[in-house]
Amino acid sequence: MMKFLFPVFILILSLNLSADDKLPPIAIKQIEQGVFLHKSYSEVQGFGIVSSNGLIVIENNHAFIIDTPWSEKDTELLLAWIDNNNYQLLGSISTHSHEDRTAGIALLKQHNIPTYASALTNNILKAKDKETAEHVLNHQILEQQGSLLMNGALRAFYPGAGHSIDNIVVWLPKLKILYGGCLVKSLNSKTLGYTGEADIAQWPISIKKLQHNYPDIKYIVPGHGSIGDSQLLAHTITLTRSALQHH
Repeated sequence: MMKFLFPVFILILSLNLSADDKLPPIAIKQIEQGVFLHKSYSEVQGFGIVSSNGLIVIENNHAFIIDTPWSEKDTELLLAWIDNNNYQLLGSISTHSHEDRTAGIALLKQHNIPTYASALTNNILKAKDKETAEHVLNHQILEQQGSLLMNGALRAFYPGAGHSIDNIVVWLPKLKILYGGCLVKSLNSKTLGYTGEADIAQWPISIKKLQHNYPDIKYIVPGHGSIGDSQLLAHTITLTRSALQHH
């Protein structure tokens, strides 16, 4: 049985967490040697309280964040966890422009932590008067061979539009883990969720590119919901086809 089916959560409780705070605190769990899942929460209109996934990748005592938590408060707690474990934080990458991926960028920049995003994501953030990432990843490179981060431990790749026009994924080549972000839906997802900025027609084409590029996936981490394997890609295609039929 895969270890992530029985997670032991490390709960980081804010000292000023009020009794009437409806949101659970950020939770961190190890899913593989050197890879931790961070899960944060927000109340979303029409969906209720929703959890959001991100990763902390550790190599040689260096840490890298894939997608910030959903709030500055939880990002502060994540930084405290990294610091308490004596990891040196090299930076973070946001996989698209939505708040569940980018809410911590401003705080990271205040702490002089390098932040990365695609040129497309940064353009969207700028247009919305949101904090942009400090380092811009070339869109053409992302789309062709992908951009290497953390000395090659991470490869960011743009497969095409889907959940948003700017969604990228991150591949951990040594561990065969694909961080699919919100482009990939969990098996318990019955719909595509928020599609206000989606390209539903392009979505399955982008997923098929992931199936072609990463045939030997061990785990996939979706933007929301439970970790799985390559079944998540097939499931996402099924959901897009259903959405197109009812569009």
